[in-house]
Amino acid sequence: MSFFLKLDPVWQAFLATLFTWGMTALGAALVFLTKRANQKFLDSMLGFAGGVMIAASFWSLIAPALEMAESGSVPEWVPAAVGFLLGGLFLSLINKLIPHLHPNLPMRKAEGMHSERKRRSTLLVLAVTLHNIPEGLAVGVSFGAAATELSSAGVTGALALAIGIGIQNFPEGTAVSMPLRRDGMSRLKSFGYGQLSGMVEPIAAVIGAAAVVTIEPLLPYALSFAAGAMIFVVAEEVIPASQEEGNKDLASMALMVGFTVMMILDVALG
Repeated sequence: MSFFLKLDPVWQAFLATLFTWGMTALGAALVFLTKRANQKFLDSMLGFAGGVMIAASFWSLIAPALEMAESGSVPEWVPAAVGFLLGGLFLSLINKLIPHLHPNLPMRKAEGMHSERKRRSTLLVLAVTLHNIPEGLAVGVSFGAAATELSSAGVTGALALAIGIGIQNFPEGTAVSMPLRRDGMSRLKSFGYGQLSGMVEPIAAVIGAAAVVTIEPLLPYALSFAAGAMIFVVAEEVIPASQEEGNKDLASMALMVGFTVMMILDVALG
C-alpha cells in the first residue's frame, strides 16, 4: 500500500482501473459456468450498480468539486453545475453517434449512427463501453484530485471509488457475455467480448488523471463532468434496464443497497 501511495496519480489511476477491468472480466467469466443467469439476479445487480454510481457521483466527485471551487473566483456552484450538465450532454451526444445495442434488446432496438451495419456482438460491447468511459474518467480525475490534498478527495477516497466501480462492473461483464452465449457464440468468445468492454476504463482513467494534474483549474469541472456523465448513464440505461422485466421493487431495493455500500466505502475509507 505504501508503494501505491508514492506513485504518480496517473499510475495510481491506471492500476486502480486494472482492478475495475478485472471485475468486468470476472463477471463475463460466469459464462463458463452457465448459459443463462437468473433474471432477478441480473436485475438486482443492475440496480445495485445504479446505486453505486449515484452515490459515487456525489460523495466522490461533486462534493470534492464543490470544496475545490470555494477558493475560486466564481461562485462555488458554477463549476459543479457547468461540469455536471456538460457531462450529461457529452454522453447524450456519444449515444447518438456511436452505434450500440443494450443487452437483452433485439437488433431493431440498436441505437446510434449506422447501427444496422454492425454485428450484434460489436453493438453489445460498444453499449457497455459507453458506460465505462465516464467510470474510468471518474477514477482518473479522483486520483488527480487526491494530488491536491483536499480533505474530501484523498487517495483512500479515490480507492473507495475504484472499489465501488469495480463491484458494479461485475454485472456489466455478465450483461454482455450471457446474451452472446445464448445466441450461440462459444463460451471463450463470449467471455472475450464481455471483458473487452472494460478495456476502455484504464485508458479513460489515464486521460482524466493526466488532464487534471496538468491543468489543475480543470479539476472541479472534470470531477463534475464525470458525475454528470455517470448520472446520465444511470437514468438513461441502468435503472430502466433493471426494471424492464418487472422486478421493479427488487431492483429499487438493490439500488438503495448499492448507494449505501458506496456511501460507506467513501466515508469509511475517504
